[in-house]
Amino acid sequence: MNAPSDLSMKSDDVLRVELEVFRRQHRDLDEAISALEEKGTADQLTIKRLKKQKLRLKDMIALIEDRLTPDIIA
Repeated sequence: MNAPSDLSMKSDDVLRVELEVFRRQHRDLDEAISALEEKGTADQLTIKRLKKQKLRLKDMIALIEDRLTPDIIA
């Protein structure tokens, strides 16, 4: 994944595309984790690793959304 410092170097259009990719990956991981937990076929270490990866994606999504959302002083 990209480092947060790379965000300032990217255009808004590129960030929007990356945002959609990260959201899709996040959904896919969520579905994979749910499927593994339901079937009980995966060990807990695998599930834990997938959940950590999902959290990293969530953090990247939040960073990009903050970058794309203009600051409005109310």
